[in-house]
This record gives sequence, structure tokens and C-alpha cells, in this order.
Amino acid sequence: MKRRDFIQYAGLGAGAVMMPSLLMGNTIPVEALLEPGMDVLIKKTLADVALNTAKSAGASYADARIGRYLNQFVFTREDKVQNVVNTESFGIGIRVIANGTWGFASTNNVTDDGIKKATLQAVAIAKANAKIQKDPVKLAPVASHGEVSWKTPIKKDFKEVPISEKVELLLSANAAAQNNGADFVNSALFMVNEQKYFASTDGSYIDQDVHRIWPTFGVTAIDRGAGKFKSRQAMSAPMGMGYEYMDGLASEKIAGPTGMNLYKNSYDIIEDATLAAKQAKEKLTAKSVEAGKYDLVLEPNHLGLTIHESVGHPLELDRVLGYEANYAGTSFATLDKWKTKDFKYGSDIVNLVADKTQVGSLGAVGYDDEGVQTKKWDLVRNGILVNYQAIRDQVHMIDQNESHGCCYAQSWNDVQFQRMPNVSLEPGKDKYSIDDMIKDVEKGIYIAGRGSYSIDQQRYNFQFGGTVFYEIKDGKIVGMLDDVAYQSNTQEFWNSCVKICDKDDYRVFGSFFDGKGQPSQISAVSHGSSTARFNDVNVINTGRTI
Repeated sequence: MKRRDFIQYAGLGAGAVMMPSLLMGNTIPVEALLEPGMDVLIKKTLADVALNTAKSAGASYADARIGRYLNQFVFTREDKVQNVVNTESFGIGIRVIANGTWGFASTNNVTDDGIKKATLQAVAIAKANAKIQKDPVKLAPVASHGEVSWKTPIKKDFKEVPISEKVELLLSANAAAQNNGADFVNSALFMVNEQKYFASTDGSYIDQDVHRIWPTFGVTAIDRGAGKFKSRQAMSAPMGMGYEYMDGLASEKIAGPTGMNLYKNSYDIIEDATLAAKQAKEKLTAKSVEAGKYDLVLEPNHLGLTIHESVGHPLELDRVLGYEANYAGTSFATLDKWKTKDFKYGSDIVNLVADKTQVGSLGAVGYDDEGVQTKKWDLVRNGILVNYQAIRDQVHMIDQNESHGCCYAQSWNDVQFQRMPNVSLEPGKDKYSIDDMIKDVEKGIYIAGRGSYSIDQQRYNFQFGGTVFYEIKDGKIVGMLDDVAYQSNTQEFWNSCVKICDKDDYRVFGSFFDGKGQPSQISAVSHGSSTARFNDVNVINTGRTI
């Protein structure tokens, strides 16, 4: 599935049909999710088999990743359960450098013999590749961490919550939507647990337990007389949390300017579904927007997708260097722009950071899949492009000697490579609320939630829609709009950013299934921001044809 298909995952009722694209592993009974994984001492012994075999076969470097990947997906429609799927995948991936070249192999035969065979295959692949590789791999140094562990700080493990409770919650949300005017409603819960063990010839043995969750839904209201229908998707954000995210009690809620509660570290799916039905009905009679220039007030759930596409992807170093050109495109943010040290990516108040340590985010881990301890670093500071996202064998290309710690593989069966970390817009420094921002707008549009989008192969020219739109006149919201999309280019857009709300408004959006690479892999990543204003942006009417 393409990235856009996942982000626009409105037809959740098709979940049962689409499941093969989502599964990574074998279907298992629900009780098997609770079975303990392999003891960490056994993992270390098996990892050493790979490392010692690789060195004996002539590898100058080797790492091994033993992974157990557990997934649970629940799909419902109206008053019915469509599908509940539990999967498990277990195996080991071995990556080596031999004769200055990478080699990789994997196996689900996690025994001494199976690991030795896969390791020798990885070394053989590296030596074969070395015959045609011109430049040897250059690895940035990394500290030896010894034996360490890291775990997502969860309060409630989804595996310990009965399926009946999850189903009841989704069906209750569906009922709330139908009771408030929705004709159709689909809902789903995606829950993931990655149990990963990493070992390398650099001397690190790292055990990690990573959790992620994504509740979502789509509601549709129909005007049969007019032959029209409108939909509204969930305002939830996928999070790096446990099932406590579904309690709806663990965090303060930010009162949005249109009656919406904007969620931070917990989510009330029933409350959101109730409002979604009302807003879907309201969209049926909403005024169609007049095309023109507007000041846009963009809330974080919406702005996160714009950050993802116009900042996250174009600042991936492999894309900048052209390594992704055959599949996902290139980047306008080329090295010559970075080297000038004065390229204006955005206005002076725009500070964009990469951060793999942000608690509750999808990308939060203690160590990446190369054994590098994760960190936070600047991408754009005071509007100036200052850095990219790079891993151990890339950073020398930008004259740096320390990996950024953003290497990831979707499973033990896939080779790790550079993936987007959490990329976020820092909040404003001065006290400033959403209400304050709207009061300052004479002619504008408030946009909440994600919608359709289009962006070119260089991540420069783009168009973004949204979930709901409200017209702002003379400092007040005066009614709902429809058929709204805005067009700009990345540099023009970020230079039009004139105001950002303070940290009290800071929230995250997430992409649970972000695709990249050939063969394609998925990863999960968050994008935080506070509500921000962009002045004089071109808005088009998507419902009118010429």
C-alpha cells in the first residue's frame, strides 16, 4: 500500500480485505500474544553466534537483530465486528561489511545452525557486491553500550486488555456517531508491540520493547434528496503509548475554537465520534469556499501531515543524494543550499527539529537499529536550513562524524536503512492561544484534521486539503466552509509562517504506516506542533470545475 492510502484510510470497512497488506507475520490465537518472548540471555548467546561467524568468515563489521513483532488489529462497522487479527513474526536479520561492502541475510530458523547459515550467506553477498562497488562503506564511530535495555513507558499493555473491551469501545463510538446523524461509520484499532534485540561487533547488546497504538474511524452523513454525502475522519493521533491512550482521562483537553476538544496524551473516541457525525451533517450544507488568498490557521493534527511531506521527506539525506529517485523522488533541499548556511527554508520564527526521544511519539526509542543512542537535533533553526537526517554510513557525506540515530527496519526480515525520525515545529516562545490567533485574523480559514494532498517528486510544489474548515472574518469564526484546499511551495509556505501558539497548545500528529524504499518498508513517525498561522496563502475551490 502507498503512504497516501494509509493516511487517507477512510474506508475502514474494507479492513478485512486489506489485511494481507498490513500483516507482518503469522496469524496466532489471542492468548499467544501474552506468551513471554525469548529470554535475553539466550538472545545474547544466539547473537554472538552471528557475530563470531561473521568475523571468522572475513567480515570487518557485523550486527544482528533478533525480533519478535506482535500486532493486533480490530475492525468494526456500525453494529458489527468485521475482523480481529492477531499476528506474530519472529526471526533474525544479520548485516555485515566484508571487503568494504554491505551484505544482509535473514532467517526464521533461530538456532545455531540456522544463524550460521544466514550469516555466511550475508558475508557471501557482501563479497560478491564488493566486486562492483566503487567506494567502500564508511561507518561513523558509535559508542559501545554494553548490555542495556529500553521500553516504551506504558501504563496499560494492549495485549492484556480483553478483545471484548476493545470491541465494546469501538461499537460504542459507532453507536454515538449513528445517534448523532451518521448514516455509516467504520472504526478500527491498530496495536503494535516490537520486541527487538540488537547486537554488534562494536560491543553493544540492546534489548528494546516498543509499543504503538492508533484508534481511528470514518463517519459519513447522506443527504438523499440532494444526492450528496460528506465524511469526517477521526481527530485521533497515532501514539507511542499503551492502551491507556484510550482511557480519555490521562490528559487535559484543549478546547478548540469550533466546539472540538483537541486531544493531547489520551483520546476520547466516543466524544470525537459524536462530534464527527454532527460535523459531517454540517458539511452537507456548508458554504463552498471562494477561491483566493487567505490567512490560514492550521491546527497540529492537520499541520503534521504538511510537516511530514514538506519537511520530513525532503530532508532525508538519501533522498537529497538521489538514492530514492527511482521510487519516491528527490528533494529540492540539495546540498548546495545547505552549504551556503543561509538558505531560508522558512521565516525567522520557524524552528524544525528531529527528535527520536520525544515521549509518547511514534518514533521514540532508546536506540536505533544500528545501536546508536537516539537524540534530538536541529533541521531548520530561525528559518535557516542547518542539517539533514543521516545514519552511520551517510554522515561523512555531510562532513559529520556522528550518526543521527535514525536507522530502522520494519522487521527482522528487512535490512535497516535511513528512516524519518519525529520531525516537529517548535512552539512559539510567547504566551499565545488559538483564540488569540483567530482574533488577529481578518480574512482566513481555520483547518483541522488531515485530508487529501499532492506534492511533487522534489517535495516542493504541493496542495493540501483537510477534514473540517471554518471561515474567519474580522477575528471571529462565522461558519463552516467546504471544498477547501491550499496550494503553495515548500519555501514560500514556511516563509509565510507569521505566528505560532505557545507550548500549551503543542500536540502531535502521526503516520502509522509511512512507506519508503525498494523493497518498500513501513515505519511509524510523529510530527508535533502548536497551531500556526500562515499569511496570504492561495486557496482553491476543489468542488468546482472549469
